[in-house]
Amino acid sequence: MKTTYYGQSTILIETEGKKLLFDPFITPNPAAKDVNIDALKPDYILVSHGHGDHVADLVAVQKSSGAKVICIAEIADWLNKQGIDNVHGMNIGGAFNFDFGRVKMVNAVHSSTLPDGSPGGNPAGFVLHTGGKKIYFAGDTALTYDMKLLEDENLDWAFLPIGDNYTMGIDDAIKATSFINCKNVIGIHYDTFPVITIDKAEAIEKFTSAGVNIKLPAIGEVVAL
Repeated sequence: MKTTYYGQSTILIETEGKKLLFDPFITPNPAAKDVNIDALKPDYILVSHGHGDHVADLVAVQKSSGAKVICIAEIADWLNKQGIDNVHGMNIGGAFNFDFGRVKMVNAVHSSTLPDGSPGGNPAGFVLHTGGKKIYFAGDTALTYDMKLLEDENLDWAFLPIGDNYTMGIDDAIKATSFINCKNVIGIHYDTFPVITIDKAEAIEKFTSAGVNIKLPAIGEVVAL
C-alpha cells in the first residue's frame, strides 16, 4: 500500500487494486502546477468537507474518472444537483464496506460551506480499514477530545493537519497522536498559503522528540504505508 502527496490535503492512497483520492485541490495550487488531474483516474474520491481548498477539482476529477465520491450527505446532495450520481453519502459515526475495505466517518471540528455558498453539512474525518492497515485521515480539524475514541483502533498511520490558523498546529497535532495512539504521521494542510506556512525543520524536530515518525513529503512524493 502506498500514498502520493499532491499538496494541501490532497493525497492518493493505492490499496487493494483501487485508487482513493482525498480532498482534490490541485489546479488552484501553484506548487502543484505539474500535476495533471486528468491522469489521476481514482476509483474513489473521499471528501472531508466543502471548502474550496478541498473540493476545487472534485467535479472535474469525478467527471474525467467516473469515480465514486464518498462524502457527507449534504455534499452528496450538492453533487446530485450537478448531475453527478455516482455518490455514496454518509454521516458522522456511520461506516460502510466498500470493495477496497471499510470506511467510517468520524467527527472533525471545523466548518463546511461549499464554494457556491451551499451548506456543506458537518466536516468529517475518515478511518479506513484496508489492505490489512488502519488509516486515519483527519481532514480539517481542531484538536478534539473525540480523537480519544480512536485510541483502541490500533491505527497504523494518521494524516493530520499541522498548518495552524485554520486547523491544528504542530503542537496540537503532536498531542493528537497521543489521543489516537498512533506514532506514524503524514502532515497535511500546511505551506499552501502564507498563514499556514510552517518551519519544516522545527516540525520534524518536535514530532521526533515526541517519539512520532513524521513524514512531510514533497508534492508527487510516494510514501509506503
